Amino acid sequence: MNVQFKKGVLELCVLVMLDKKDRYGYELVQKISSQIEISEGSIYPILRRLTNDEYFTTYLQESTEGPSRKYYRLTDKGRTYLYELITEWNEFASGVNQLIKEGVNNE
Repeated sequence: MNVQFKKGVLELCVLVMLDKKDRYGYELVQKISSQIEISEGSIYPILRRLTNDEYFTTYLQESTEGPSRKYYRLTDKGRTYLYELITEWNEFASGVNQLIKEGVNNE
């Protein structure tokens, strides 16, 4: 898949994964990479940027499997942003799907 296209979609994926449940970075990588081929290093810059933009808060939690983990929690501002992105994504995907349908039917 095109790398630039994938980068734009990862932000939406990260936000969606945090909508219902707080998660730590590696857990996000695991969940997203189960559906989309990504590198671990592609998620952490997104997490930093979205945290700086106040879409997430973070907290440390003890782990039974090693050092404490940094968890990310979606803020109200982040949830509003997520719903805006979902609306934009649905409109975008609908338009692309319509063009594909028209293109395939015209051949």
